[in-house]
Amino acid sequence: MKSLRNSVQLIGRLGKDPEVKSFESGKKLASFSIATNESYKNQKGEKIEETQWHNIVIWGKLADIADKYLRKGAEVAVEGKLVHRSYETSKGEKRYVSEINVNDFVMLGGNPNK
Repeated sequence: MKSLRNSVQLIGRLGKDPEVKSFESGKKLASFSIATNESYKNQKGEKIEETQWHNIVIWGKLADIADKYLRKGAEVAVEGKLVHRSYETSKGEKRYVSEINVNDFVMLGGNPNK
């Protein structure tokens, strides 16, 4: 149960190809966003669809795999933890970010670009 304290599982489609950064330490970072869709009927019986966008961060060897195989439109299942952080822009403005720090992912379906 300890691993359930901060655990997120999502299935969605990539909004763009992963952006990969390599650091001097040799570590790699892949980041991208995925869209999850939910639909329901409102009180009038009309179908309502909502899309949520989630920031995804993947480190290390998984970042290499994401870089090699994931592309815009691909469906992926991710598992990780929710992280909130802040940073300061070059203009001194404070920004807040929420993202999923991925421990594992599974590519679903076929290649959307074929």
